[in-house]
Amino acid sequence: MNTSYTTYADKQIASFRQKGNGMPLVLLHGFCEDSRMWEDWLVGFEAYHILRIDLPGFGRSESIPDLSIEKMAEVVLAVLDQHKIKKCILLGHSMGGYVGLAVARRFPDRLAALGLFHSHPFADSPEKLAQRQKGIEFIEKTGHIYFVKQLFHNLFPSAFIRSNQMLVDKLIFRASQLPPQNIIAAIRAMMDRPDESAVLEQLDFPVLCIMGVEDRIVPDNHLDQAAMPAIGSIHILPKVAHMGMFELKKKTQRIVRQFIAFVSA
Repeated sequence: MNTSYTTYADKQIASFRQKGNGMPLVLLHGFCEDSRMWEDWLVGFEAYHILRIDLPGFGRSESIPDLSIEKMAEVVLAVLDQHKIKKCILLGHSMGGYVGLAVARRFPDRLAALGLFHSHPFADSPEKLAQRQKGIEFIEKTGHIYFVKQLFHNLFPSAFIRSNQMLVDKLIFRASQLPPQNIIAAIRAMMDRPDESAVLEQLDFPVLCIMGVEDRIVPDNHLDQAAMPAIGSIHILPKVAHMGMFELKKKTQRIVRQFIAFVSA
């Protein structure tokens, strides 16, 4: 993939493009991740037009002041403009899904479809807000190394971690290289995001939702989103938590390829 940099607020945003056939598939990573998370999952997508973006403060992208989900959506638009992509399928994992929903609300004409990969449209509950605030205070007091280790151990089922310890350790190591202030900025951005349920209900293009039965990160009411899109492709994966691209790689690849074919048709 070719690496490019887009300027937003005088900061450099990294993106990685693989030119191929069909509608561009734009991939957004989740919290404490970066675009490298998609590398192994994209095996088999060599003929597709793929664009991966490092969101501000993650991967090779510089942090931006006063980070918010709204600004992340503007970053995505700036990258699309840089690459002259007028319309795409946008697939976001977790926090990337929050950004995708903001893009759908603000720039719906740029999307042919939206995918929520272990993500949801709901604002944080009071309990979730308190949990995130405790996370910020923990990082400020003790640093972020143990925080990211605990985070990734909560993203996978324990049996998967035992069988894939090297993979989980790699993800933890990458996150541990992040500046702690970037992690805190992203937590605050997620805390401040609005509820996007009405957006999901009003979209007139296809929406893909991939969910895991054992996902401990998304709220208990996340299954409610299955009935929201007017044109929806909903997949609820048994024995899968928050990282289906690793836990059930071939299945999720097949789901996304079928969704791309449906949208393109």
